[in-house]
Amino acid sequence: MLRTFEKAALEAGKAIITVLREGFPVSMKADASPVTVADEEAERIILAHLARDYPEIPVVAEESVAAGKVPDISGRGFFLVDPLDGTREFVDGRQEFTVNIAYIENGAPVAGIVYAPALGLAFSGECGHAERLVVTDDFTVGARSTITVREQPDDRLALASLRHNSPETGSFLAHHAISKCTNIGSSLKFCLLAEGKADVYPRFTRTMEWDTAAGDAVLRAAGGSTVTLDGAPLTYGKTGAAADFDFANPNFISWGGRKRVLEPA
Repeated sequence: MLRTFEKAALEAGKAIITVLREGFPVSMKADASPVTVADEEAERIILAHLARDYPEIPVVAEESVAAGKVPDISGRGFFLVDPLDGTREFVDGRQEFTVNIAYIENGAPVAGIVYAPALGLAFSGECGHAERLVVTDDFTVGARSTITVREQPDDRLALASLRHNSPETGSFLAHHAISKCTNIGSSLKFCLLAEGKADVYPRFTRTMEWDTAAGDAVLRAAGGSTVTLDGAPLTYGKTGAAADFDFANPNFISWGGRKRVLEPA
């Protein structure tokens, strides 16, 4: 499955970089988030790969959902796709945007890839094994290396959303005696945890499942965890809740190391 993910992500990333170099208009969706032709073209490419290799598995993809195309996933494994995570970073000329593809089984992200085409890096994971991929200028994989989370040090480094910080994040950092915090956009936060370059990512503002599934899959494969505020694993395929949108995530904490619950330092 990761072979399909790699091919789809690399081709989508190439299309995104082409759009970036040629220039593009920006439209706004109903939720006031930006969308570009890069989002749409990348999703078209990814959906074509998944339909060819796994026609029986439904796909929940961000732009398709925005257009009202939501498949029935009840009792089934399914794919979650964010063709361009960090569209605001992309529009602003930052390099932290990513292509995200994940497979969900029994509510858990069991395989995923995160590809940052402007950085020439990708991260993938499944079945307890995660890798860091160096991608060449011709959009092929030039090198692979196994990655794992690091043991939680006494002086822990937290990651926060570049654009969606909150007072709760500051309270969390203070309560857990975390003095260092780096802001970064997109799902790369999960990947930094997965490769042992940071220790915790608290998120107290809205995310959708396609924002987190691929990075969460990589993190879990590398030995980390993502839990809700009650310590339970974050689950996927959340639909039918009267109080929230389908596929919306609650607040969560992603940990490197072996922590599974919130523990003060």
